[in-house]
Amino acid sequence: MGDADSDVSSSGRLTLPVQMLLAFIAGAAYPLAFAPFHLWPLTFASAAVLFWLLSRAEGRMPLIAWVFGLGKYAVGVSWIYVSIHQYGGASPLLAGIMVAVFVAFMALFCLPIGWFLGKLEASKQNISKSVLAMGFVATWVLMEWMLTWFLTGFPWLFAGHAMLGTPLQGYAPIVGNLGISLVVLTITVAVMLSVDQAQPWKMRLAMAGVAVVLAGLGVSLDRQVWTKPTGRYEAALVQGNIDQAIKWDADQRLNNVRKHMQLSEDHWDTDILIWPEFALTLYGQDAVAVTDLLNRRGESSQTNVVIGMPDVQWQDQERYQVFNSAQGFGQANGKFAKHHLVPFGDYVPLQHYLRGFIEFFDLPMSNASRGARQQANIALTLSGQDQAVEVAAGICYEIAYGDSLRRQAETSGLLLTLSNDTWFGGSIGPHQHMQIAQMRALENGRWLLRGTNNGVTGIVNPRGEITAQLPQFEPNVLRGEFEVMAGFTPYSRLGDIPALILLTILLVVTAIRSRRKNFS
Repeated sequence: MGDADSDVSSSGRLTLPVQMLLAFIAGAAYPLAFAPFHLWPLTFASAAVLFWLLSRAEGRMPLIAWVFGLGKYAVGVSWIYVSIHQYGGASPLLAGIMVAVFVAFMALFCLPIGWFLGKLEASKQNISKSVLAMGFVATWVLMEWMLTWFLTGFPWLFAGHAMLGTPLQGYAPIVGNLGISLVVLTITVAVMLSVDQAQPWKMRLAMAGVAVVLAGLGVSLDRQVWTKPTGRYEAALVQGNIDQAIKWDADQRLNNVRKHMQLSEDHWDTDILIWPEFALTLYGQDAVAVTDLLNRRGESSQTNVVIGMPDVQWQDQERYQVFNSAQGFGQANGKFAKHHLVPFGDYVPLQHYLRGFIEFFDLPMSNASRGARQQANIALTLSGQDQAVEVAAGICYEIAYGDSLRRQAETSGLLLTLSNDTWFGGSIGPHQHMQIAQMRALENGRWLLRGTNNGVTGIVNPRGEITAQLPQFEPNVLRGEFEVMAGFTPYSRLGDIPALILLTILLVVTAIRSRRKNFS
């Protein structure tokens, strides 16, 4: 044997390859905390392993954080491969390379965690671990906040999402998903410091108290009721299960409409009938003929009809814009155009160079225009209501933007999201998407109706619980009850502001304490 184990340096510290391996494993385990696995304790465990590694990394902190990100996104967004390969026409090798590039790029968002802790460590060799812990919590949440807006954002795999169904979800109606993430990371480092024998006993006791108080407060808050029902109604959500390969074929578009009409036939007695994102793929007079029919049927049966369809807006005789929209017919009126567009899905960056390279860069509706940031809501006419009931809509991916939907929900009594997760087949993507939608219902204290082409179609109550759901991959109609809600949660009023204030305070305190330590 040599003087030291090959996996451990002579100083007793883990070698860099071992640290990187552990960081990757911790990152890869992290997505298992989310749907469809729901192994939520892994949120804490993965974050704890990363903090433990970073506190021992000695100058390699950014690299360790990035490798953690590689594992996180390699598993957590593996569903992107399905859309690129199966529906985008890329070979397995090319699709794999494209996913790998995306994963490597997304992992860069973890770099600030390692960079900031590295700066703290460099300020003085024996800096307090409590200061490192505060920096870790602050930069993790800062990373999630950046993912809500930087380069259009990708608000996926946030720690708060995994807390649905746990006592910590009680924080959602107050500080939103970002606030829950702040609580989760604070509990994680508090528990780690409380069991760290190197810390003074007073510090360990205080940190144990912080963890217990935060968990207990979550239990108490989860019992709080913020909004109240003003009427109970019935919805029918049509799941057409249209094959993505034929959805936009010119000779199949009328057949797709007929299928949705046939599925809807027995459900005109409901209060609201919903077709999913791009259920209607017709344009011009063909589209007008279908929407006129929906108008007549909806008015004669006193049904609110909301469908997903393209909305063509002509600027002049030659120029026009196409929006991904939800529109109301029958007893419903108004429309909402998707604002948060998906790169390479709704539009193609650098399209002058990428169009025609592979099918993935020329998908149908990949030249959509962006809807306004703030729009009027779709309005429903419901019996027993003194005035029209506004519906806050989020189309597909944009349901992940909590603050955007919160602004739409300020005057609404109901949430709605239309989606088409067919692109991701039987992967974990649609289940993660549904979990994110559940968080929006919880944050705003509203029922949420989610209509999709092939799942997950469901109805969610104000506690974020799925009350009715269809099996995936089969044509069917989900009938279920929902309530129109009145009142507001603190989050629906203030959005992410409280969480961002707490984040700013934490960063400032961390900076001050590190300076004091440096000059002491």
